[in-house]
Amino acid sequence: MNGSMPALLAAGRKLLLPLILTLSAHFQAHAVAADYPDRTVKIVVPFPAGGTADAIPRIVADWLSRKWRQPVVIENRTGAAGNIGAEQVFHSAPDGYTLLSSPPPPLVINHNLYPRLGFDPTKFEPVIVMAQVPNALIVNPNSIKASSVPEFIEYLKANSAKTIGATQGNGTTSHLTSELFQLMAKVKLRHVPYRGSAPALQGLVAGDVDVMFDNLGVSLALVQAGKLKLLAVASSERLPALPNVPTIAETLPGFEAVAWYGIVAPPKTPKHIVDKINADVNEALRQPEIRDQLKKLSAVIFGGPVDKTSAYMREEIDRWAAVIKSANIELQ
Repeated sequence: MNGSMPALLAAGRKLLLPLILTLSAHFQAHAVAADYPDRTVKIVVPFPAGGTADAIPRIVADWLSRKWRQPVVIENRTGAAGNIGAEQVFHSAPDGYTLLSSPPPPLVINHNLYPRLGFDPTKFEPVIVMAQVPNALIVNPNSIKASSVPEFIEYLKANSAKTIGATQGNGTTSHLTSELFQLMAKVKLRHVPYRGSAPALQGLVAGDVDVMFDNLGVSLALVQAGKLKLLAVASSERLPALPNVPTIAETLPGFEAVAWYGIVAPPKTPKHIVDKINADVNEALRQPEIRDQLKKLSAVIFGGPVDKTSAYMREEIDRWAAVIKSANIELQ
């Protein structure tokens, strides 16, 4: 019996050591999560200020600054349909202090369009999708007299290659929505890509272009001011806030295009940091003042756990890849 005691003790140590190390790592992770953040957090937005892609993360970042008692700053790093800002974040330290907030292009679309990217969007750590905003068909009322989708389609058929369509840039949801519309309505637009929603809307208001498929976040205010005309929304059903505005699907069955705004972290960001950011952004999205601000942008809260975001982004990759293939979209 005495001879077997050292062996038993040694076996016990072998069994206990992995458990001790696991518990130690667990408590250490929670300690680090409790300390995060202890300095400024930067959220890179790969599109210009003034659009919905910039407005939504600013609303959430302002609330997080107060909760975390640390500055949460927005940095607009634009270009190449969001690729430049996304690449910067992709190669940043995976410590939670540099994040990316973006609509779909650099996260689920661009790798199906660009032959070479300086990052792999499928390797980002998904954190959360904050909100969705339906796209809409918006025209300059001085250029386009049509008041409905059927009238607009007839106008395009009579003025093929003359009507100029603005987009937020090559490969954006605005661009793909336009291409999907042309495919389903059997019409053609002259494509003019801008570097984001705000400059494209400026061009539309000025009459430099005639039509745009934009999300309602910022453009709805221009419609309400009488500077632009809203013909239809691209959601599957009419919006409760705009019950008199028809859907494009009422004319083109099955048509649907929704923009969304997510947060991702650099590859290999620790799970406890990702989970903390997810939990705190979800808390922000539950606040009445945040919900009211997002409602003014026609945004519908998405939120939820990290797994929900991951699954949704995978679905979006497949959906937009199908649109790109069906419309035979190639970047020149």
